[in-house]
Amino acid sequence: MRLLTSEQMRKADEYTIKELGVPSQTLMERAGAALAEKALEMLGEKSRVACVCGGGNNGGDGFVCARFLLEKGMDVRVVCTAEKFSKDCAIQQEKYLAAGGKIETELSGAVDLIVDCLLGTGFQGEPRAVTALQIKKINAQKERGVKVLSADLPSGLNGTNGLGTICVEATETLCIGEVKTGAVLQNGLDCCGKLSRVDIGIARGDFAAETVEKEYVYGCLPKRKRNTHKGTFGKAVIIGGSKAYLGAPYLSASAALKSGAGYVSLCVPEGIFPFYALKSPELLLKTIRGEESIRFNEKDFKELLSANAIAFGMGAGVSQDVAETAAYLVENYTGRLVLDADALNSIAQYLDVDSLFAKKRCDIVITPHVKEFSRLTKKSVQELVKAGVAAPKGFAEKWGITILLKGASTIVASAGSLLVNTRGTAGQAKGGSGDVLSGVIASLCAQGLSAFDGAACGAWLTGVAAELAEKNSNEYSLTPSCVIESLPFAFSARV
Repeated sequence: MRLLTSEQMRKADEYTIKELGVPSQTLMERAGAALAEKALEMLGEKSRVACVCGGGNNGGDGFVCARFLLEKGMDVRVVCTAEKFSKDCAIQQEKYLAAGGKIETELSGAVDLIVDCLLGTGFQGEPRAVTALQIKKINAQKERGVKVLSADLPSGLNGTNGLGTICVEATETLCIGEVKTGAVLQNGLDCCGKLSRVDIGIARGDFAAETVEKEYVYGCLPKRKRNTHKGTFGKAVIIGGSKAYLGAPYLSASAALKSGAGYVSLCVPEGIFPFYALKSPELLLKTIRGEESIRFNEKDFKELLSANAIAFGMGAGVSQDVAETAAYLVENYTGRLVLDADALNSIAQYLDVDSLFAKKRCDIVITPHVKEFSRLTKKSVQELVKAGVAAPKGFAEKWGITILLKGASTIVASAGSLLVNTRGTAGQAKGGSGDVLSGVIASLCAQGLSAFDGAACGAWLTGVAAELAEKNSNEYSLTPSCVIESLPFAFSARV
């Protein structure tokens, strides 16, 4: 699924109208007709519809929708408090009135479906008081069981970054032309409901990103021939752990075991080694210097450089030694390196990020959440979130690495490539989920996937595993260990 920012969508509209010569009224008629068709599908045998329209072109789509539904014999009314109208919206308002339609200023009375056409994709900031009140009334009706169909985006939602404090909470959202990035980021995941799109003939120009789809994931997974051996599928090394965070590296290593690597080695400080002995007999265990946490020694890590993939940082704690270890791996390792958690926090605190990645010899993926990304970039969380997919894309291109920015939607960016994973559940918002993800990525990379493909596929497979595990549990009780146990089904389910 292609994703466009609001600005990219505006340019595509403009090109279609000015360069291809498609009249704006033609596009509006098509959009409104598609909305009406979707509304009829959602109504079933019911007939009472309220189209809540603004004065912009999104409102124009709503007037077209209302007219079409009126002609189908539906019980339709338009709710509109706008005082100013765009040229195209004004034309469609007149057509609706000429067809016998009525306009009201209050959303009241019994309805079966509300079509939300208040604000378009160009909206940014906070809705005006009168619009905010309409949004709240729509949401109040939704809570009473009324279905809500949003045109293009739920009103109040930023189409580029998914931010919005007062937004319509739709049952379904019909995206006009292409899906906007804001629909799958931040509040978009909760506000849009079921997403669908309709092609109304807008030119398909530049796009910001694509979603990770199952065809891509299963196409990337290495084929496992019968005549192979454990060395065929690579060696993944998991390095981490401290007395304060014993479970993190074990979760990573366990996830790596379930994800196909031929060998999985778990390397932990010698002071905490007894906690892991025979806990999982399939793991190769190795100690590195340190009692309660990692103490850097070049000899310990030089022995690990022959691995196909290394994941480092899970539960390691923030220290100068962890930062030195990260620097050593970045500068000396030539495989695929996953830097997660405290590796990133230690880099941010003790090293110069630009200088570090300028010396890299390996294919690197970093896996921060937004606060960790903020520490690395010295930019505020608010600034990064507001930038949407542009923030990880820009930094990935600057550093020549892959960035997997964790969140409700996971953004995976490298120079020239950008994917968004939307699979997963709220149950993953729990300590240890990131450790599982790092283990899956390391295992996939050990089998030959690039850092980018390993990150994107790992995010999707882990999300699907969480969805499958939640079917036997719930979003409250789901644990990272449950997700690990469901990884085999994610690999084979072809869901």
